[in-house]
Amino acid sequence: MERFARHIAACNNIPSPAGYLPFRIGDEQVGWLEAEAARALTFLPKAVHFGPEGVSLAAGLRGAAARTGAMAEIARALSRAGFGRIRGEEFDVRAHPAGPVLATVDRGVLPALGIMSQGVHMNGLVRRPPGPDGGLHLWVGWRAKDKAVAPGKLDNIVAGGIPAGLTPERCLAKEAEEEASLPADLALRARPVGRVSYIMRTEEGMRRDLLHLYDLDMPEDVTPRPNDDEVERFELWPIARVLEAVRDTDDVKFNVNLVLIDLFLREGLLEDAGGTLRAGLDQIA
Repeated sequence: MERFARHIAACNNIPSPAGYLPFRIGDEQVGWLEAEAARALTFLPKAVHFGPEGVSLAAGLRGAAARTGAMAEIARALSRAGFGRIRGEEFDVRAHPAGPVLATVDRGVLPALGIMSQGVHMNGLVRRPPGPDGGLHLWVGWRAKDKAVAPGKLDNIVAGGIPAGLTPERCLAKEAEEEASLPADLALRARPVGRVSYIMRTEEGMRRDLLHLYDLDMPEDVTPRPNDDEVERFELWPIARVLEAVRDTDDVKFNVNLVLIDLFLREGLLEDAGGTLRAGLDQIA
């Protein structure tokens, strides 16, 4: 149990938000700022207000368009100060996972602002009859060695953040084609099976990530192929080998460990006395 729980603990390494300043849009808290990052915003009086309860967008900014403009100004200020980098991809800003979109902001500064990011992860499953080469198998991908995050680590067959304006399902179809050369109609057969979430201190700030999980039973004659520079190659592994990689190594990308622990629990491959593992897999309300 401890060999699996260590991955959950590593992704939830902030015992409390002490030392962080709440970041609000209107009445809604959407994030957390470290003090140094907050100081980078002190020269944006038209966009940012500092008060006894933390940092907020200026009250006069009403509507998503005005707020998005202010968030772009904030993103540039943070990037110039070394807190994140502009990546040119907008993500929705919400106070709660299913809440309304209050603004959008560049993906590269989400951790610096402690704003929740949502993504999709898909397990590509092959279910074979029992036998020497039978049973449940899982497609895994080896991340490119020049990736900024978790280079050379094992990953899901399809995974990615959800850009502004996309549903999880549309994002899944897009990522399946871009990363694994899987047609959208096949990817959309994947079953939604739940979510995992975590709150993690990193060099970039506070990662508050919520991952929508999907299982896809893949035909034997379908082989994923890299279609961009995200993944070097895909391999089909018996599920026992995947479980051993999570349990005994650090070869798997940090958050993919959580996705796979969820799969092991759902498939009855892992005992969870008292529900400790399951309870640790979802930290964002």
